Amino acid sequence: MSKLLIATHNRGKIREIEALLSDMKVELVTPVQLGLNLDVKESGQTYAQNAAIKANAFANAAGMMALADDSGLEVDALDGLPGLYSARFAPQPGAQDADRRVYLLERLRLYARPWLARFRCVIALARKDGEVRFAEGVCRGEIIPEERGQNGFGYDPIFLIPELRKTMAELGMEEKNRLSHRARAILAARPILVEMLGEG
Repeated sequence: MSKLLIATHNRGKIREIEALLSDMKVELVTPVQLGLNLDVKESGQTYAQNAAIKANAFANAAGMMALADDSGLEVDALDGLPGLYSARFAPQPGAQDADRRVYLLERLRLYARPWLARFRCVIALARKDGEVRFAEGVCRGEIIPEERGQNGFGYDPIFLIPELRKTMAELGMEEKNRLSHRARAILAARPILVEMLGEG
């Protein structure tokens, strides 16, 4: 069976990706299982560039195909911010997810609601021969001023999906894996993955 390295140390992302690919004929491997502790600098100017940088670094280090993603929250009132900087969107060093949510809400209080937003995810699939292919997914919603839900990570507790009246953090894994930006990107990546594994 072919192996696919999930190129992230984020346990929340790993759980989501494992669930989304669990029915495929591929052995999913994590960096921890391989003893890989790469600290890859995300120096790209787009989600695709960052995802490719990570996927290539892990594919080269492990000698196997790697899947990496780069994703961000884009808020209309802030002209698309935090976007590429979603994971680093707080002024204080060592900020955690909760700090970034607080900072985002502080910035948004200057603007009238609804605070329309979208989560965007780009998946990069990289083979050790250097080939990289991409897939993208988007989930639209709005930011709300109070946190709701215990699931998920990042901005999930303040990202409301209007048609469900639930935040991303209030969704169970099965529901999230039908609706989230990462789920939609993985869904788009599945046929590409099958093709790349076949060619490999």
